[in-house]
Amino acid sequence: MTEEKLTEEAGRRLVLETGRALVALGLVKGTWGNVSLRLDEKFMLITPSGVDYAVMTEEDIVKVNLEDGSFEGRKPSSEKGLHIGVYRERKEVRAVIHHHAQSCSTCAAAGREVPAVLDDLAQIVGPTVRVAPYALPSTKKIVKVTLKALRGRMAALMANHGAVCLGRDMAEAVTCSEVLEKGCRAFIEASFLGGAKEINRFEAALMHQVYLKKYSKLRKG
Repeated sequence: MTEEKLTEEAGRRLVLETGRALVALGLVKGTWGNVSLRLDEKFMLITPSGVDYAVMTEEDIVKVNLEDGSFEGRKPSSEKGLHIGVYRERKEVRAVIHHHAQSCSTCAAAGREVPAVLDDLAQIVGPTVRVAPYALPSTKKIVKVTLKALRGRMAALMANHGAVCLGRDMAEAVTCSEVLEKGCRAFIEASFLGGAKEINRFEAALMHQVYLKKYSKLRKG
């Protein structure tokens, strides 16, 4: 079943399963981090605020109106504004993951833009991983600066905060999250071996476009 055809029930299940998968992968701990899925042009499904993934249920997943941010039931993640902003600006995006994984957080704390030091980082994220300037969580400013850092990219670091990863489906958003953490870790560890050697920016940008327009479609086929 493609995500374009997901029912709300199946969408809730996918968001919950993804959150638990991120915990298993070590990218998310406790109640930190959030996951959302564009259900259709009007609504998204997002994890609730302050609920541990271990006890979260499908009923806890919150349906949010993308037009006005209204919702029913549990309070949605405090970063719902960022998710809404992504879906409004990036029509191709169907899934958003925000996490505070260790290596991503380290680079974000240092304010270090991460170059394309690995093939898969270039292919899936883009020629660089920008760092959005620091802004208080859950504010209009953090949405604005993060959306700017995401332009032409599938992920960005958020200074002194964490990372946000996008996907044209949920599986791609998870892969993006894994590859970003791996790339940040490689960038950090390479500094102890004389520094990371980045891929040529033009070639990295070309690899990203080939992935988006060709390879990812072949992989799904």
